[in-house]
Order: sequence, then structure tokens, then C-alpha cells
Amino acid sequence: MPSQTLERATDDRALQAKVISVRGLHKYYELGETRVHALRGVNVDIRRGEFVAIMGASGSGKSTFMNILGSLDLPSSGSYRFEGIEVAKLSKTEIARLRNQRIGFVFQGFNLLGRTSALENVELPMLYAHVSSKDRHRRTLEALSLVGLGDRADHYPSQLSGGQQQRVAIARALVNRPSFILADEPTGNLDSRTSVEVMEIFQRLNKRGLTIILVTHEHDIAQYATRQIVFRDGKIVSDTPVIDFLNASEVLKTLPQPEED
Repeated sequence: MPSQTLERATDDRALQAKVISVRGLHKYYELGETRVHALRGVNVDIRRGEFVAIMGASGSGKSTFMNILGSLDLPSSGSYRFEGIEVAKLSKTEIARLRNQRIGFVFQGFNLLGRTSALENVELPMLYAHVSSKDRHRRTLEALSLVGLGDRADHYPSQLSGGQQQRVAIARALVNRPSFILADEPTGNLDSRTSVEVMEIFQRLNKRGLTIILVTHEHDIAQYATRQIVFRDGKIVSDTPVIDFLNASEVLKTLPQPEED
């Protein structure tokens, strides 16, 4: 892939550019003699700086859609353009590079390496991107500080709470300065207060201009996004702005303080 195709534009128009543009997206799975039609002609655009919640019941197509957005799977037909690039036309190496350098993944299960420190977990994506040791260390500490864990860099996952582990995962997603964060049920393993704390981090990052795509089945969590897209039977059935979205910082003020260790 020519390097210029992956460079980020910095002018004002780029800030409102389409990060994702999907047209006529279909996805089929062959299960024995049965063909499952998981996505049925999906059309959607997501612009830079949006905070989008993707919702839907099990089997609605939202997870299939997420996998395609994250370049973990390819559509059976239709177009998925990432920052103007037709992903299906890229080689496997180019897609792997896109995943590593342009998309930040945050998962429900944290996916941290248990025998490595928070700092080493966050550094990992930069190893594949061939970032120098000096820059890796600097960017890792910046990312950990951004999520409130600057003083926990040497801690191992077993020494961190679930919420702190998810913060490490968010820091890891940030270090390659991605075009968007793709968060798959990021609060699914967390208690109520910790979930709001994680949403406060996402809102703070979004205010800095980072595009956030949040996949969730929890309506309460989706209320922190500024746009909600709902899937049903492989189609988008609603796509609406959230005018009165919840402010996580304000919600935290109303919740009981966590007990001291």
C-alpha cells in the first residue's frame, strides 16, 4: 500500500471527512447446507469525530458489521471504504497493517497478557508497527496517563481491578494513534460505576476529536454516545442522533464513591 494512502489529512475538511463509508453491504455464511444472510444491504457513513453506538439483539447483524469495520472479515458483496480506501481491494498484508495502525480495538475481556506489565501490554501494537524503543516508551506513558494510570505502568493485570485493566486496554488501543476506536461491549464485565468511568474516558477522547464506535446491547451505555444505529435481521432499522446524551462526568457525581482498598 503506498504510504500516502494511509496518511492522515489535517485540514478542516478532513476533520469532517468520512472515516467509514458502507454501501450495499451483504454478508453470507455457509453453515452446512444452510446459508445465513447476516447483513442485508447495509448503507451507512461515519464521519471523523463522531461517537456512535451500534446496537441490536443477538443475531441482528451488529457483530458481523463490527467485524467488517475492524477488517476482521470481508463482506460477501457491497463496498466498505475506510478513509476512501476500498478495503476489499487490499492485500492481506495491507489489511493487517490497517488493523494495527489505524484501528484501536477494545474488547469486553480486556485481552491483556497476564505475564507482562501494563506498560508492556500497551507497547505491544507499536512493536508490530516498528516504532523505536524511545518513542514506544514515551507514547505508552502518555497513553497510560491519559486513562489515569500513569502511576500503574509497572503493575501486572493480576494487580489491577477490572476497570483498571480496561483502562490499560484503552491505552493500548490509543498508542498507534488510530483513526477510530472500535469498542466491543467494553463494559460487559464491569460494575455500574466502573462502566460509567470507562464511558467518561471515551467521552473525553471523543472531545479531543477521536472517532468512537461502540458496539453494545446495553441501552444505558448507548446513551453516552451522540448517535445510535440499531440493527435488526441484518438491516439498519434506525439511525438517530442522541440530543440529550448522558454526560459521564456528571453521572459519576451522583454515584456512591468506591470503597478504599
